[in-house]
Amino acid sequence: MKLNSVYILKEGAKQIGIDLSEQQIQQLIQYKELLLEWNEKINLTAITEERDVMIKHFLDSLSCVKVSRLKNGVKMIDVGTGAGFPGIPLKVYYQDIQLTLLDSLNKRINFLQTVCDSLGLKAVEFLHGRAEDYGNHKNYREKYDFAVARAVAELNILLEYCMPFVKVGGYFIAQKGPNIEEEMNRGQKAIEILGGKLVEKIDIPLPFSEINHNIVIIKKIKQTPTKYPRKAGTPTKSPLI
Repeated sequence: MKLNSVYILKEGAKQIGIDLSEQQIQQLIQYKELLLEWNEKINLTAITEERDVMIKHFLDSLSCVKVSRLKNGVKMIDVGTGAGFPGIPLKVYYQDIQLTLLDSLNKRINFLQTVCDSLGLKAVEFLHGRAEDYGNHKNYREKYDFAVARAVAELNILLEYCMPFVKVGGYFIAQKGPNIEEEMNRGQKAIEILGGKLVEKIDIPLPFSEINHNIVIIKKIKQTPTKYPRKAGTPTKSPLI
């Protein structure tokens, strides 16, 4: 049976544990249309089937609501946001979060601005640049309640990109694939060096699919040493292990 987008979003959200309003569903459908339209001009996603966009992008992003500490009013940065995941779907659901979208490609930033304008999303900041540079900037370093990232890099690399943005007492949420145990083991030293503590790993069965993802939650318990993040490119070439 072919399921339409509205049904997938509505019922899939319920399986995750949330209710989407009609307005939120329409915003996500509009987002999907913009994503597929822009994807013909610039490379935003390899996922272009409508059903897959709903499940693998939107519902997957919204699964971050499983993090009980995440709520309206928080200040969040989405590092390496790409086409806006998970930041924009979370902003659609939590309308009152202050969201920063960071990406290294200006074409993607232009797309994200168009999406947020079209969807009427307010209190969104767009940053064009690298995480290593902004992580050392006084206006962004340790200013956020949450940093989120989805499938950007292996965990020990991702931690160096993201932890410098998180204030002490805040959280880093990493959305990862099914085989996370080895990554978590390799990332343990990086967690400690960068001032974090592993809080929880949540197993996420994606609705209407046989896919299982994981959310790794790391709490910032002390300040990140000032030498991190290292200069652009170094975390990838020489990960903390």
